[in-house]
Amino acid sequence: MAQNDDQAAAMIANLEDRTGKTLPQWLTVVKRSGLQKHGEIVKLLKTEHAMTHGFANLVAHKALASDAASVAATTDLVAAQYAAKKAALRPIYDALVAKVAKFGKDVELAPKKAYVSLRRSKQFGLVQPSTATRVDLGLNLPGVEPEGRLEASGSFNSMCTHRVRLESAADVNRQVVGWLKQAYDRA
Repeated sequence: MAQNDDQAAAMIANLEDRTGKTLPQWLTVVKRSGLQKHGEIVKLLKTEHAMTHGFANLVAHKALASDAASVAATTDLVAAQYAAKKAALRPIYDALVAKVAKFGKDVELAPKKAYVSLRRSKQFGLVQPSTATRVDLGLNLPGVEPEGRLEASGSFNSMCTHRVRLESAADVNRQVVGWLKQAYDRA
């Protein structure tokens, strides 16, 4: 079982002890709320039920069956991300993964429904096919000033400080790999 799966299992085992309800009971709370968006569910659980972010995030993913384990049971997550209109973007993903794999044996690729998290001891980046013509590379580089292609992440993804827009595998150049390595080294 992967580390993320172990963490989720431990959280589910501790859910009742920490929150007063089991996962099925929390899923009933979410269902009764009628909320359908992840962020709205997390906000409800945190504000109205004093749940910590980690538990609220877990319950929201389980309620929407959007966690990697739920989706992976029926789908290859990476293949689904690069299907149909986004199929031409797969070489960008493959180029990034090939470069990151050379950083060390501790690199973990953690596919989610919409992106792949790049992890070491913690997440240092993510790869997301954002449009039919572009892959966004999110990086965790706190304290680094945005410059040129290295943009502030803005509303792209709150789990990253920066974003690099990639439109072809050739865009995965020495500069981009340097930023990736810098984020890896900080993780």
